Amino acid sequence: MTARSVGGDHGDSTVTGVTPDGDPVLAARLAVPAVPGTFVRRDRLVEQLADAVGRPLTLVNGPAGAGKTLLVADWITACEPGAVAWLTVEPQDGASGVFWSYVLHALRHHGVAPPEHIGSPARPGEVDHSLLARLAAWLNERDSRVVLVLDEFDRVAGSAAVADELQFVLRHAGDGLRLVIISRTEPLLPLYRYRAAGELGDIRADDLAFRAEETAALVDRHGLPLSADAARLLTERTEGWAAGLRLCALAAQRADDPESFLKDFEAGHSTLADFLLGEVLRAHPAETQDLLLRTSILEKTHPDLANALTGRDDAEPVLEELQRTNAFVEPIGRSWYRLHSLFAEILRVHLRVRHPGLEPELHRTAAEWLSRAGLLDEALRHAADAGDWELAAAQLIDHLAIGRLLTGLAAERLDGLFAGMTPEASGPAPDLVRAARELAHHDVDRGVTYLRRAEENLPDGDTDDAAAVRLSCAVLRVLAARVTGSADLAETAAMDAAEAGHALPADRLERSPELTALMLTDLGSAQLWAGRFDAARVTLSAAVEAAQGRSTEFPRYEALGRLALIDFLHGRPGQAEAHARAAVAEAEQSGLAVSHRTGMAQLVLAAVAIDRDDLAAAQGHLDQAAATSTAARDPIVAVELAILRSRMLVARGHSGAALPALDDMAGQLLLSAEPSPWVSDRIAMATAAAHLADGDPEAAVKVFEEHRSHSPECLTAEARARVAAGDSERALRILDELPESRNRGPAIEVWLLLTRAQADDALGDSAAAESLVLRALAAARPHHLRRPFREAGPWLRRLLLERPALAREHVWLTGTLTPGPADSRQREESASPRPEQLSPREQDVLERLAQLMSTEEIAADLHLSVNTVKTHLKGIYRKLAATRRGEAVRRARELGLL
Repeated sequence: MTARSVGGDHGDSTVTGVTPDGDPVLAARLAVPAVPGTFVRRDRLVEQLADAVGRPLTLVNGPAGAGKTLLVADWITACEPGAVAWLTVEPQDGASGVFWSYVLHALRHHGVAPPEHIGSPARPGEVDHSLLARLAAWLNERDSRVVLVLDEFDRVAGSAAVADELQFVLRHAGDGLRLVIISRTEPLLPLYRYRAAGELGDIRADDLAFRAEETAALVDRHGLPLSADAARLLTERTEGWAAGLRLCALAAQRADDPESFLKDFEAGHSTLADFLLGEVLRAHPAETQDLLLRTSILEKTHPDLANALTGRDDAEPVLEELQRTNAFVEPIGRSWYRLHSLFAEILRVHLRVRHPGLEPELHRTAAEWLSRAGLLDEALRHAADAGDWELAAAQLIDHLAIGRLLTGLAAERLDGLFAGMTPEASGPAPDLVRAARELAHHDVDRGVTYLRRAEENLPDGDTDDAAAVRLSCAVLRVLAARVTGSADLAETAAMDAAEAGHALPADRLERSPELTALMLTDLGSAQLWAGRFDAARVTLSAAVEAAQGRSTEFPRYEALGRLALIDFLHGRPGQAEAHARAAVAEAEQSGLAVSHRTGMAQLVLAAVAIDRDDLAAAQGHLDQAAATSTAARDPIVAVELAILRSRMLVARGHSGAALPALDDMAGQLLLSAEPSPWVSDRIAMATAAAHLADGDPEAAVKVFEEHRSHSPECLTAEARARVAAGDSERALRILDELPESRNRGPAIEVWLLLTRAQADDALGDSAAAESLVLRALAAARPHHLRRPFREAGPWLRRLLLERPALAREHVWLTGTLTPGPADSRQREESASPRPEQLSPREQDVLERLAQLMSTEEIAADLHLSVNTVKTHLKGIYRKLAATRRGEAVRRARELGLL
């Protein structure tokens, strides 16, 4: 059977890209099946279907072979209902990410291209809810409706997630979507609601069953005139089952007396398997039977692959003849064929009876052929089905695909595949696979154990395969060094990886760009942990600039987040924010779910927002960072999350509550194999700041007496504590000993200037203090760094009150200096209750509202529908007790939300 595309000249005749599980998009799944010449159009069903599609949901439900698919395909040809997108569902679509990826491809294929901002799923097992909301909103806003046909939906009938997501989109797409589900079973949709509302069109098995006159027409199409009596008997005995009728007609064509054969055919005479084996399989020569049996283990077959399984060279003409005669073999493009799934299943059973023990050997042969053809995913499945795990692992390593276990679209699927690897599989390749899986699951001890065992058995020689094993091992060593915090080991392993890579052809490395991107990201992360910031910046920048593609999206996103952290640690909030937002944009564009992000970019955005005294925005970023899967596993993320939470508590006047979490984090770092000097500095600085805010400068000084400072910013914090404790001269000596550095960013410079100003003020040199404050204000103004001035203490507020000219020149800052944190807390406790907190999205809308953007402009900037923006505006007005835009913005400014 051939297939065609619908959608007129706008249809995309070619399909490119991959699904979230790493497989290429199969164009055959998006094409409307072509109606064969023997098909009988039944007008009653065409009219019934045309009427049903006027409702939101149409269910064409019946057993296998009932004629469901061809009915809908013929209706599309007969009625030309407008924009129709077709998707033939496969079992792997039970994973939400795969399913919605194919739905989006189906829409594009049939000329109904969703806008770019809708995005696409990033992981096989899930889809971001916001993507579904954007899709539903876009469909609802279209001028004309789209009919989405989901054929063989029973293959994902058990997926409650897919059903719930489909129900959400259908409910919110309004008149823009009509859904036609073709299925053997009822989907997990609330069908009773649709029936009660008159919004469900039902075509059931009874409707699909052939009537006597239709049976006669079908048999006549096969060149077998049939009397009315014979047609009635055949219809009764097959209960009008379309596939059974067609099978009977095909078998009767070879009978001496076709009408007698059809009259004598009884449903209980033999099973369908017996019929297919006896009347279809044995109708072919022995060589053809052998080819069908051996290729039944494949999801799809190619003439060359079939020849490898049969040991002959006649597969191409045999397959062409089978397809020409409609013998349950159909072409799917580019010389590939597939067997009818039910026929293939019956053939596999018969293969095991006729050739016991042959099936594993066939899988092994298929795996070797597919691997040589570059079809690694299919090869791995057949190697696993053969039980040959050493072959499967060797193929993964030879293709330099060990990185696909760690990142990218196929990581979950490959992990599940190799979860079945038996302990008996031995050698460096199986051990490297085991090490990669354990490291990916964060079991460092087991991962390192397997990695060391693999290292002990690394192959010698100059062959490409030996170099591939050494390269894969070195890349995993870099990862292991990262998670154990050893930059030295990571750099040594990276040099070994580079040496092994030079021994391989360049094009072989280019086919696995994720391997280089992963290694660079892991190396840069290890260097960052060790405080080798310049080396880390170079390495992480190289990771960002590595080959672009879906397989490198996560390493690129992670590298951008860590570059943002380096910028922040160097006191450069503008660059830090730019890198962090680039990381978030990378994640959004790739469809990476929030729960699977690292959280680093959001932490940097939170840190920058705290420095700007934008606590509402900071809290939103912190909440998003805490929701990620790495918040508890990545030590840098965990430390920064604890530090920033403590800073938020201090900023809100709850300094006492900030200390316990910092003490716990400091204790955990003492247990690290390779403690990080700058991380220790950050914890000490945050702890001292909490003590100062709590009015205990002696405790702040004690922090630095027990901690050796490593960085200029930490020494500046120590000097600040000394000033607060009354030792301004010691503070100035500390500051005077700081080395000059051109790498010191404005945020660090502001803290340094304010600390020196405070010391000078305490020593009675008010003129020097004023000059330093002026310099600090000039450095802070371009970046709106308010928090250092808020935490400077009462002396700065007194100075600004005494110098009104300063206040007038820096209105961006001085309005935030009164009251201080303690006064603010008292005001919050005594004032009327604050309004309900805005959601992060409402905050985004509010910020754009303050920029005088129109509703349409806000919608475009945030990639939302206009209706969604209006909903957020209603929520903002309600929470701020405002009725107009201007009033909402003024109220937000009064509350410090802007």
